[in-house]
Amino acid sequence: MKKLTLTYFLLCLVSVKLCAQKIEVKSTKFDSVKFSLIRKELNSLNTEAFTKKVFEANGTKLPYRLLAPKNQKLGTKYPLIIALHNSSRLGTNNESQLEPLTRTWLREQMRDQFPAFVLAPQFETRPTIYAEHDKLKILTATPQANLQILLRLIDSFKENPSVDTKRIYLIGYSMGGSTAQHLMSAKPDWFAAMIAVAGVPDISNLQNIKHKPIWLIHGRKDDENPFNGSKKLFEQLKENKKARFTIYESLDHNNITLPLLATNELAKWLFKWKI
Repeated sequence: MKKLTLTYFLLCLVSVKLCAQKIEVKSTKFDSVKFSLIRKELNSLNTEAFTKKVFEANGTKLPYRLLAPKNQKLGTKYPLIIALHNSSRLGTNNESQLEPLTRTWLREQMRDQFPAFVLAPQFETRPTIYAEHDKLKILTATPQANLQILLRLIDSFKENPSVDTKRIYLIGYSMGGSTAQHLMSAKPDWFAAMIAVAGVPDISNLQNIKHKPIWLIHGRKDDENPFNGSKKLFEQLKENKKARFTIYESLDHNNITLPLLATNELAKWLFKWKI
């Protein structure tokens, strides 16, 4: 009996569908030179297709970039992807927020296979702050007031007849991963699915996200936004059968996005969900 129990546990660990949740542990060593070249290629892409725009509400301005579907067809509805940047991209130049993970949507193959609107806002100040949680002994994230203008911007897109409001997705890295969690927790009925890469968790409103499709991705060696935060959030979502957790054993905060830049797996996962 003990042997069967151990076998079932190990099967869960390698992510077979017998488990309520999906956990993937990836120990493969990544070729840092290869992925650095991919990142360099992404950073060299022409970003003119990401149109520069500014949203204003009550005297507050939010710069953002918008990528429209290629060969957009009249009368067709497309998903809306909210791509959220890390803290090193704070500012008002309306350029820095296009980090490599966001630039992957510019690739011709991605635009052909996954036509969508991609909205990339840029925050001047942090939309989230971190503090130690006394009980859980992990860093947790708390949303800030400047998230409200982004919610208003997203709400305005819901009025666009070309936007499929049943397929609005969130994806973010680092601070952006925490921001994605804040948005999902605040408006779970707005968003079909969320991917948070190396984020600090928001555990303040777990009731709102207990049935939402959520994919957490984190490097075990991350000591900037510690790995244990995502681990603890995933444990808190143990009843959520749509929750997924990918652990990269050998990666840290600065290289966690590298294996995500040369794949369409993130888009494939997002696009299978709808409200």
